[in-house]
Amino acid sequence: MSAETLYNEAKTELNEGNYEAAIKQYETLQSRYPYGRYAQQALLETAYAHYRQNEAESAISTADRFIKQYPNNPHVDYAYYLKGLVNFNDDAGILRTATGQDPTERDPKASQDSFSAFKDLVTRFPNSKYAPDSRLRMQYLVNALAKYELHVAGYYLRRGAHIAAANRAQGVLTQYPNSPSTRDALEILAQAYDAMGMADLRDDARRVLAKNTGASAPSPAGNATAAGKTTPEKAWWQFWR
Repeated sequence: MSAETLYNEAKTELNEGNYEAAIKQYETLQSRYPYGRYAQQALLETAYAHYRQNEAESAISTADRFIKQYPNNPHVDYAYYLKGLVNFNDDAGILRTATGQDPTERDPKASQDSFSAFKDLVTRFPNSKYAPDSRLRMQYLVNALAKYELHVAGYYLRRGAHIAAANRAQGVLTQYPNSPSTRDALEILAQAYDAMGMADLRDDARRVLAKNTGASAPSPAGNATAAGKTTPEKAWWQFWR
């Protein structure tokens, strides 16, 4: 059986949603014809089939193999995009809402890894057809990660761990200065300082909060406390600015 025939049979299985059968066919193709365009495409589509099977680790490892083996393939941008999608849709990540769950027990790694994959895509292939969607997903992930940190800060505040609450709230302001969560982070910061008897810092936080009331988001907090003394610093995720 030729490489083309094996590929077409695997592709048919893939299109019909028979992902396990497609994977087996693709693997057969790659073992019999390890070189050439069909082998390359089979490896990439194997990664996609694993993704559709909800086999995240296999999807990512296969995409990584494709990137390593075929860095000049015209479809390598899709491998990066697929890696981002796998973790973006990971139900075990912070994008899942879990009423009553301790937010510190959630793992933000999937969202961070997703962001990293999308970042690789738009950095390496800024003109890729997947770049616009990747940028939108990156912004969503930034806001989700900020919201995660905010939930953790609120969790610590409710339990009287005021130093931890202040540190987490400050992290939102410094790492995600333009996210929708910054206003609530300032409020938590003010409450934490108030509980610790740090009146000056409490008042500083409230002044910044009052100054930005009605705005879409508070002004970037820079790399200092909420005292308004900012050291402008590009957030870790703002690589394009």
